[in-house]
Amino acid sequence: MFRIDATTVGVSDTRLMAEIVAARPVLSTERSVYKPAAGADIPHDSATRTIRALGQDVTAGIRTPPPPARGLSGSWPYAPTSYLRRWLFGADPLPVALLAKRGITRSDTLSRLVDRAVTVWPGTGAEGGSTALAGLIRGAADPLDRKQAVAMYRRASATLCDGVAALAGNALWLMRATGERPADLTAALWETLRLLPPAWMLYRNSGDAYAGLHPEIRREDNVALLPLLMHRHPDYWSDPLDFRPERWTGVADPEKAPGFMPFGFDGARCWAKHLVVPLAERLLTVALDHGLTVRGPQQDAPVPLRSLLSVRFEASVGA
Repeated sequence: MFRIDATTVGVSDTRLMAEIVAARPVLSTERSVYKPAAGADIPHDSATRTIRALGQDVTAGIRTPPPPARGLSGSWPYAPTSYLRRWLFGADPLPVALLAKRGITRSDTLSRLVDRAVTVWPGTGAEGGSTALAGLIRGAADPLDRKQAVAMYRRASATLCDGVAALAGNALWLMRATGERPADLTAALWETLRLLPPAWMLYRNSGDAYAGLHPEIRREDNVALLPLLMHRHPDYWSDPLDFRPERWTGVADPEKAPGFMPFGFDGARCWAKHLVVPLAERLLTVALDHGLTVRGPQQDAPVPLRSLLSVRFEASVGA
């Protein structure tokens, strides 16, 4: 436990993390994808429908031929993000497909314009989109439900594609040091999740629930839970800074490993965790089968401390 600033403490101890998580349920405003939309909380049944729809879309996408691999050339993780959006959601009709366009999502003005267009998109009686997520918009029962379905389409598609692109890119960078393709890509991805977990920090707002759990946590302190530090602690891992995929060989359930929480905690786990690793493995397979080469810094690469830990590099696909 350590102090980050006057009103924030950081925690990387497994026991204390568990106590903090158990102290109270996660607030809706502390969530990412399922935070309030259109001025109202996302109902549980709506969140469940979104998860199921996204699962259907990812399962269908994994089974279909990917777009031309040349789309993976360029700056990572941006190139694979656009590639995944095209692969999974590119068949949706306008204006819905624009919700998943990276150029649109980067502009608040364009995002608002597209959102308005989608809210008046033909309803249930018209021909709708090809994805299950688009079907939730088309089948919305009332204006609020429709606005929230639009927000969920944008958030779910962006969060999934951004997260998978970051994970695959991080794995490519770490695998680069070995000079050969791993025999077990799944193990390589679990080891990547250890060193660069997507849920590298979980933020909890201050309150009475955490006072008393540790003598240095005050009622007014916000709490940052840091799996990133726990995943690199020698109390839990031998050679913690080394990339060693063989750690996971024969491990039936990696998430039960001590000191390992790649997708968050009970009550606040990544809603798409069961989709991320299979989709990232499929993306890596496409990249490696087409001779993708990582270019850029040989030893060090920038990893900005943003919502996702993403190594930045250039890559090109072979002929």
